[in-house]
Amino acid sequence: MEKQIRTRDIKLIPIGNSKGVRIPKTLLQKYGFHNSLLLEETDKGLLLRKKDDNKLSWEDTYKAMANEKEEWGNFDNVLLDGLEDEDFEY
Repeated sequence: MEKQIRTRDIKLIPIGNSKGVRIPKTLLQKYGFHNSLLLEETDKGLLLRKKDDNKLSWEDTYKAMANEKEEWGNFDNVLLDGLEDEDFEY
C-alpha cells in the first residue's frame, strides 16, 4: 500500500519585514512541534522537521566518554597501524 502524500494550500502572512506561515494545531500536535523547529532546504523544496533535542553537547560528549573508563594501554601498538613503513613527504 502506497503512502499518500497530503498537500495543503496555505498563505504567507506578513510578520514585520518577513513572511511566515500558520501551521494548523492538529499538525503541530501530530508532529510534536513546540517552540521551534528546523527548516531544511532540499532539492525538492523546503522541509520542516522537529528539532532533535536529545543530541549531546560537546561538553556532555566529553563527560560521557570520560565515564566509559576505556583502556588505552595498547594504543601505542595500533597507533600507526602499518603506516610506519610508508614513505611520506613533509
